[in-house]
Formats: sequence, C-alpha cells, structure tokens
Amino acid sequence: MAQTTSQDGGSYTIVIFRGSTAKPVRFSFSRKLLRRLLVCIGLVVVADLLVVSHYVVRTGEVWELASFRNEAMSAREQTAAFSTAINDLKKRIGVMNEVNQRLRVMLGIEVPKSGDMVNGRGGEELPLPEEETTSTEDRSRVVDSNSSSSKEGTAGVGQRSSVVDIDMSKNSADAVAAVKEGIDWLERAATAQERLLSELSEAAEQRSTRWASTPSIWPVKGWVTSGFGPRMSPFTEKPAWHDGLDIGAAPNTPVRAPAKGRITYAGYDPKLGHNVRVDHGYGVETIYGHLAKALVKEGQRVERGDVIALVGSSGLATGPHLHYMVKVNGQALDPTKYILE
Repeated sequence: MAQTTSQDGGSYTIVIFRGSTAKPVRFSFSRKLLRRLLVCIGLVVVADLLVVSHYVVRTGEVWELASFRNEAMSAREQTAAFSTAINDLKKRIGVMNEVNQRLRVMLGIEVPKSGDMVNGRGGEELPLPEEETTSTEDRSRVVDSNSSSSKEGTAGVGQRSSVVDIDMSKNSADAVAAVKEGIDWLERAATAQERLLSELSEAAEQRSTRWASTPSIWPVKGWVTSGFGPRMSPFTEKPAWHDGLDIGAAPNTPVRAPAKGRITYAGYDPKLGHNVRVDHGYGVETIYGHLAKALVKEGQRVERGDVIALVGSSGLATGPHLHYMVKVNGQALDPTKYILE
C-alpha cells in the first residue's frame, strides 16, 4: 500500500507499506523536482509528437515523389512511343509522296523530269580515295537536303531524305519540343497529301469518265464487208472514199452502243437510211446507218452495251449491214482503232 503526503517544507513523501510486520519504505522529493520532472515528460511528449508528425509528412512526400517519378517515367515512355510513331508516319508519308508523284505523272498532271522516274544513272565509275569518303558523304547529305527542300516546295511534302528522325537521347524538354515539331510537320504533310489525293482523285475520275465515254467494243457481231478508207464503190464501180466500217450481219441483229453517251439524232436519211447519232463527249461522236429500226430517242442517255437499234438495209445499201462511223472533232477516223475486243 502506497500513500503520498505533503510536508510544509515544499516536498512530497511517498510511503509504501509492504505488510503489517515490514517496515514501510519512504521516498521524499521536492516540489521543484516534481515540476522539472513534469516539464521533462511534457517535452518528451511534444518531441515525440513532432517526430511522428515529421515522419508522417516525410512519408507523404516520399509517396508523392514516387508518384511524380512514376508519372515522369510514364510520360517519357509515352514521348518515346509518340516519337517512334511520328518517325514511322514520316517515312510512310515519304513513300506515299513518291507514289503520288508517280501517279501524277501517269495521269498526266505533271510532266516527268528526264530520267526521274526510273532513277537512270550512267558514266564511268572509279574507286574513291579514302580521305575523300567523309567529305563526299557530307556533300551527299547536303545535296539530299537541298533536293528534298525543293520537292517540298512543289509537292508540299519532302521525300525520304527530308524526314528527320526524333532523337530520344535528348532531355525531356528537347524530346517534347522534337515531338511537337514532328506533329507540326505531320500536319503540313497531311494537308499536302490531302491536296495531292484530291487532285489525283479528280484526275482519275476524269480519266474514268473519259474512258467510259470512249468507244471500245464492236457495235454489232458480224464480219467486215468494207473497211475504212479508199475502195471501189459498189454502186459506180469507181474509186471512192469510205468514211466508215461496213459490218455484215443478219437483219434485226441488235446494235449496241460502244460507250456511254447521249442520243443526238434518230431519223432517216436517203443515203444512210434509218440512222442514229451518239455524242460521247470529249469531241467523240459515233454514227450508225442502214438500220432496220432505231430503238432510242433524241436526248436519251445510253451506256456501253445498251441496244440502240437493229441491223437493216435501209437507204443506199446492197444488203443488210451496219455502217459504223467514228468522228473526233468532226473528222472521220478508222473505227477499228476504237475497238479493243
């Protein structure tokens, strides 16, 4: 049993009773010592609280730093991935530009430079001195850069020599700037490619339309009884010029349009008999004479292979056949040049 008593001398005594027969143990200490002890305990508690709070703050900073580091690593990886993708896209756009240039030449949009399309080379070659190898490589890089710049001015996009790969060995700021520059380059290149593809599409559509309007098949299945050019007239037995192609066929054999066009005439002529005229556009016109019957009307649109008439022997004719004419800008040409079958 313990008991604390205070004394008038400004001290405290603690008495510990250990039993009825044992002598009690006494501890005496002054109030000043107690106050000092309490102050020390308070300081220790405050220090512990400061240490704990500092530990908590530092721990949070460590976690935040780790998070920032992970984000930085992730951003660097993404930057590297973007850089690789941009470099790949630059190379693909370079290849696309080469193909577009060749298509432009094939479609007649641009006149090819001499020796440009096949990369022709020639001349006698001699071994290069070793000391000049480095300087020659530098000159070749300068030439490639200049040539790519001039091509970029005309086509909007440089060739492969103008594609500069992004170096990811730079620091983060330089890498981000390089990626931004690459994106700007891709935007300019994409705009140029859109313009080129638009021109190519328009040219291809024009070529397609023109091809669809160009006579290319036999208007009737039969045999040639009289070709284009000079011949002996079957009516006068004298030399004469034949401005078409006579194709023999059974009466009422279908006559088909050799290309798409518009019917400009369907009527009768004393010499050609029943005849039909088709305007195919681009200055091309076809004429079909000595028909038994026209199956179309003026202003009607026809496509390649459409039946427009039947073979007959109307007008000035010795028997059933088709008189087939092809005129370009008003001049009669050999129809066989417009038959691809």
